[in-house]
Amino acid sequence: MALAKPPGQWPRLEVIYLLIGGAVFAGLVWIGRKGRLPASGVRFLIGGAAVAVFSASAFLAIRGAWLAAAALFAIGGALAVSARPPPTAPAKDIGASEARSILGVSATADEAEIRAAYQRLIVRVHPDRGGAEGLAAQLNAARDRLLKRK
Repeated sequence: MALAKPPGQWPRLEVIYLLIGGAVFAGLVWIGRKGRLPASGVRFLIGGAAVAVFSASAFLAIRGAWLAAAALFAIGGALAVSARPPPTAPAKDIGASEARSILGVSATADEAEIRAAYQRLIVRVHPDRGGAEGLAAQLNAARDRLLKRK
């Protein structure tokens, strides 16, 4: 015979799941903002946490704890949305003078100088090293313009 819980009280296990979900969310947001991991690593962790929180939400829903399940579902949804990579704008056509200023090369720079400047800059702003995808796209567009690639 199962004992009924008093009205208005949550079982202790459901509260623990809810607190763990909130702590995971806060921890992952903190890790992402502090730049402790590359952007792709943070997205991977956040996606895994979203799956775990959704699983806990489903478990609580099966047990009949609808309020806690709904709260965890909302936390999982927020995690899943934040795990998506940011949209990148398509690279626009840039002029040769703008491409030279982006790479920091002179008008008389040869192919080796252009490649060296590109390599020096892309190491700093590459998205896998915590840089911005937009800056990497600008560098790629500038290099392609000066080397006449399409």
